[in-house]
Amino acid sequence: MKALVTGGAGFIGSNLTDALIAQNHEVIVLDNLSTGRRENVHPRARLVEADITNRQHLMPHFAGVDWVFHCAALPRVQLSIEDPVATNDANVNGTLNVLLSAREAKVKRVVYSASSSAYGNAATLPLQETMLPSPMSPYGLQKYVGEHYARLFSLLYGLPTVSLRYFNVYGQRMASSGAYLTVIAVFLQRKARGETLTIYGDGTQTRDFTFVGDVVAANLLAASSDTVGRGEVMNIGAGRNYSVNEIARRIGGVVEYLPPRVEPHDTLADTTIARELLGWEPAVTLEEGIQRTVQWFEQQHEAENQK
Repeated sequence: MKALVTGGAGFIGSNLTDALIAQNHEVIVLDNLSTGRRENVHPRARLVEADITNRQHLMPHFAGVDWVFHCAALPRVQLSIEDPVATNDANVNGTLNVLLSAREAKVKRVVYSASSSAYGNAATLPLQETMLPSPMSPYGLQKYVGEHYARLFSLLYGLPTVSLRYFNVYGQRMASSGAYLTVIAVFLQRKARGETLTIYGDGTQTRDFTFVGDVVAANLLAASSDTVGRGEVMNIGAGRNYSVNEIARRIGGVVEYLPPRVEPHDTLADTTIARELLGWEPAVTLEEGIQRTVQWFEQQHEAENQK
């Protein structure tokens, strides 16, 4: 198959590209390198520097493509609160451009990277796809709009799509600097610098931390499965949640508490639909995932210090 991965120089996209090439698929990576890194791109993938907000630049690269994995986004909740216009342009208009290009090229499947941020602060757990979303940030709303665009392109234009709602993805190549840090990355960075581990709020808030390898496996199944492709939405999470205090304890270090931010207090994925439609199950425990992530981070930190 010929696959196109938007955001393929970034965290999830580059891991997905590696897996596709390992399965001998031809891969085009489309990335503007604003947050992605050239060195993340597999040498056997073809890198195209383009921005999803410019449809005219996108369309020629979709020709002959079988699968499109739409991972490109301006992620992170806080950034969207600070700059809702730029994030909307990338996350909503950019997604629409990708879907239009895929429709024009008659691709066989679009797999959209959605987000559990769509749920907001739900009253009950676990979070199920049948719940009415109530985003608490522009980012959550933008990713939710993308799901509906994908569904409508299946309904109106016959473009096969499926949306995967990710829950707090972590692992090798996750952002280690800038505005796109996850809590695990923040802790690892601050610990490496001998600084306190900063926690917003009291640290009792919980998250469903999902290893990137499990997310990649879900993408591959969503692209190849004949049971999806009609705009389905499904949770991709570990199915267990841990408090931020617990993550800090596992990383190790002195903790500093800061004023709370506007964010859901708890997340926990119900993965029944992904299991039933894709046969997908999370395979990596938090213990194993953190161990792999720490090893990768230490290697990166050592390499940077040697420069």
